[in-house]
Amino acid sequence: MRFILAVVVPMLLFVTFSCKEKSSSNSTFYDTSKQIEIVRSKDGMVFIPEGEFFMGTNDPESYPVERPAVKRKVKAFWMDETEVTNAQFAEFVAETGYVTMAEKTPDWEEMKKQLPPGTPKPPEENMQPGSMVFSAPSSRVPLHDISLWWKWVLGASWKHPEGPGSDIEGLENHPVVHIAYEDAEAYAKWAGKRLPTETEWEYAAKSGREHQRYAWGDTYKPQMSFMANTFQGEFPNNNLAEDGFEGTAPVKSFPPNDYGLYDMIGNVWEMTSDWYDAIKFRRLAGNAPALDSSISQCYNPTNPYALEKVIKGGSFLCADDYCINYRPSARQGQDYESGTSNIGFRCVRDVE
Repeated sequence: MRFILAVVVPMLLFVTFSCKEKSSSNSTFYDTSKQIEIVRSKDGMVFIPEGEFFMGTNDPESYPVERPAVKRKVKAFWMDETEVTNAQFAEFVAETGYVTMAEKTPDWEEMKKQLPPGTPKPPEENMQPGSMVFSAPSSRVPLHDISLWWKWVLGASWKHPEGPGSDIEGLENHPVVHIAYEDAEAYAKWAGKRLPTETEWEYAAKSGREHQRYAWGDTYKPQMSFMANTFQGEFPNNNLAEDGFEGTAPVKSFPPNDYGLYDMIGNVWEMTSDWYDAIKFRRLAGNAPALDSSISQCYNPTNPYALEKVIKGGSFLCADDYCINYRPSARQGQDYESGTSNIGFRCVRDVE
């Protein structure tokens, strides 16, 4: 369950890599070669037309889990124009009485299914409701040990994002966080929607374009204009907040992409319905054998016991000097029973 993150943080919490971002001086900003008409519904969704695109990337400045690029077809669907907000999730909870995973006592029998055999049970005093919270260290720290900036906080939940004593007053229009996969699914079902597949999410983030590095074009910071809520400064201890935000930002704080979708990149990672497979694109390209689902539903060589769902888009913690996951093709696995302070979601709906 979500408490597994506190037991083996370095093994299970998003595996990120140190890579310095580079921008080509002749790269373009907006690709205006394809005009897109934005169609919005009354309930805050935008129409995503059917089409084909290259999923993943062949860009050498990327991670192995997102290579090679493979051609994929996508049927038309509707997608929330923003991440689900605290206000929207509060409405769901008020109507249904739903209790999230982070608000429940961890179940050791479920937890140990995703841990190496023989892993000792944590002390009872630690087996309490809670979630993982980003906690910036006071000085420079080694970047290989993420336990130095991620903390298991008892009492942390969507209603108390930093733990006891914190609340969401004034954060109603921020994306809801500390949500596990089944929490997101429950909300989506209540709203008459579902979670997007990884293919749908990436297609929408790229506005249907092929080989586009970012959701808005090929340049990260054109003319010093910030296009997404990411981390500026020395990660993880010195956030300069040059884009105006140290943590999550209200939805619609940054320009939308060509499909009219806000915050597809940055702010919070977004869940998809796909199980994580570290070599998915190699399999799709015919360069690796098919996944044997009778052994496991997902594949993560750094964590063979994982049960993870794909998350996309990066978050306010993606930094030039640490990771470059603020791109549509970027992908990571996330324990499906866990939530953190930088993971949220948005929903989609099939076209009738």
